[in-house]
Amino acid sequence: MSKRDRWSALLELLAAEGRLDVEEAAGALDVSSATIRRDLDELAEQQMLVRTRGGAVAHGVSYELPLRYKTSRRAPEKQRIAAAAADLIGDGEVVGLNGGTTTTEVARVLALRVGGSRRDGVDAGAPAASAPALTVVTNALNIAAELAVRPQVKIVSTGGVARPQSYELVGPLTGGVLKEVVLDAAVLGVDGIDPQLGAMAHHEDEAGVSRLFTERANRVIVVTDSSKLGKRAFARICDLDRVDTLVTDVNISPETSARLTEAGVKVIAV
Repeated sequence: MSKRDRWSALLELLAAEGRLDVEEAAGALDVSSATIRRDLDELAEQQMLVRTRGGAVAHGVSYELPLRYKTSRRAPEKQRIAAAAADLIGDGEVVGLNGGTTTTEVARVLALRVGGSRRDGVDAGAPAASAPALTVVTNALNIAAELAVRPQVKIVSTGGVARPQSYELVGPLTGGVLKEVVLDAAVLGVDGIDPQLGAMAHHEDEAGVSRLFTERANRVIVVTDSSKLGKRAFARICDLDRVDTLVTDVNISPETSARLTEAGVKVIAV
């Protein structure tokens, strides 16, 4: 197992348990205790955990795994969710995307779709149409960077202060841009969905930006795998009455699906 794989596994264990024991982690990863200690020391130097005697703990009760270590988690589910969510976006629409692994997958599906439609329907030597095939407004640096090379997609990137954990721009500068745009749809990744409290995020600044997306959008689509359903996070984004559609995987329980449907949310399980 490579160091990167070990770190990813350790951080996933920490995200799930809130703490790590050196001996238990060594057994789970089938490596030596000395290797785990070195890994934990290096992760602590990067301020990704707090070392303790015999192990490590998360920085806070609502631990957030950095985006670069989340990309492989539940990847098949996220790709199916992204494909289904992209089907809800019409040609020429203005769509808002917050940061996260699932919304990044949505952006990739949309980029491939509009790219394919242009190749199939327009001669290579013909001038580009004046109207973009899609307009994407995002506060996620990685999404903006990926889509910036797609001439069929108009990219609007907010300003703000970058959070290294999620590559999202947050703060007053972000809100200044979002308050000046109108969205056909907002596609939001979340850290928790609770039938009473609604959609939530780990970080209050990210929740505030996502809330602005919902306020500027004609319809709101939440994309998340079923592990986030019934979970609570630190900061609330919006009530369920602001969410039009939830796209998730088939592991959603019938009870949760029924409760969300009763709250007025259309549930799509793929």
